[in-house]
Amino acid sequence: MVRWDGVNEFVAVAETESFTRASERLGVSTAQVSRQISALEARLATRLFYRTTRRVSTTDAGQLYYQHCRQVLDALEQAEQAVTHLQTVPQGKLRLTAPVTYGEQVIAPLVNDFVLRYPDLEVEMHLTNQQLDLVAEGYDLAVRLGQLESSSLMARRLGSRTLYVCASPAYLSAWGTPRSLAELDRHNCLQGNLRHWRFQEGGRPRTVRISGNLRCDSGRALLDAALKGVGVVQLPDYYVQPALDAGALVPLLTGYQDDDDGIWGVYPHNRHLSPKVRLLLDYVAETLSTAAA
Repeated sequence: MVRWDGVNEFVAVAETESFTRASERLGVSTAQVSRQISALEARLATRLFYRTTRRVSTTDAGQLYYQHCRQVLDALEQAEQAVTHLQTVPQGKLRLTAPVTYGEQVIAPLVNDFVLRYPDLEVEMHLTNQQLDLVAEGYDLAVRLGQLESSSLMARRLGSRTLYVCASPAYLSAWGTPRSLAELDRHNCLQGNLRHWRFQEGGRPRTVRISGNLRCDSGRALLDAALKGVGVVQLPDYYVQPALDAGALVPLLTGYQDDDDGIWGVYPHNRHLSPKVRLLLDYVAETLSTAAA
């Protein structure tokens, strides 16, 4: 008879590349994880991990064993979902992460509505601008903005965001209105994390290096500076749209506006996409599509 002892511990270590993080994921001690792995290696008569002071990685045998174990766990999860009707009624824990401002303004209200619809669901939401390791830290889903970096994660486009260059009427009255990308050199451009802004010119992407007397990694702080006439800013629509609608900011260089960025839901590729994640992605995509119409 096939023994199950140590399989959950083995998969957790293989995915997190750490005995400590595996123990945190499973809610057991590091010593227990280590004992289970040692017993499993003894039973299989093979070494499953390379261990150093900095990291843990699977051997060739360990990688092969992981692939089979992962398939078995995924199949078991699907079986349990079928028995407990999770296909139609999401329940259990769902961990997700999203950027701070977009998460506060857009994602969190949608998640709150989703929890009201499915009260048996337990959601843990972490808002951060850092790109977390979803597998190592045990997240089911991340909402990410803009251009995705190449990775092993699966991605679904949920919506889009528009980047606007804009300034207050007071600033434009004092310093004039830029009509071309070259004229940005003569303006006080409020800087975020990057020293360049994105545009399109002649159907091709173009970046323009900008400079100014204010640099800050907070979009809200840059928005406040723009509203007070400090300078010109480039920010996504969810920061500036109310001010644009009210006339407090004026859109600039619209003929050079870059294509819209994607809003993405990303999740680990080696996990079965559970109904709770799929339904939340469906809900967010549908709501964003309706709001944009």
